Amino acid sequence: MGRSQETYNKKEREKKKLQKKEAKAKRKAERQANSDSTGDNFTYVDKFGNFSDTPPPPAEKTKAEDIIIGTPKKEDRMDEEELATERSGVVTFFNDGKGYGFIKDKVSQESIFVHVNNTTETIIEGNLVTFEIEKGPKGPTAVNVAVKR
Repeated sequence: MGRSQETYNKKEREKKKLQKKEAKAKRKAERQANSDSTGDNFTYVDKFGNFSDTPPPPAEKTKAEDIIIGTPKKEDRMDEEELATERSGVVTFFNDGKGYGFIKDKVSQESIFVHVNNTTETIIEGNLVTFEIEKGPKGPTAVNVAVKR
């Protein structure tokens, strides 16, 4: 077998590569000689977009337990004491045709559903009434509703 032939072009390419390597090493040595003793040339941007030499304080991390997704639901169950006590309130809305309405509780200012079947006498809007609360399928319902005299 013959040995590989070195052509003029191959020698020139190798020479150029070597020159580039040496130039790069020379530039690196110059940069190191002229650099600051700190060796830290960072510029930081704060939350307002201003540049500074000092790093910003570390951000507080958010825990997964602190994140609430959606709106918190109202407590579904009501205490036995709340159900048993007689309350008073004002009828804010009542539809005779459909037979339902709402009573605004004087203490909690909560709007409570009332159906005509749970009343002892006829009621109209603006009546001052006494009632008890029972847990209904969609929330609290007023029962034993009577007009206060």
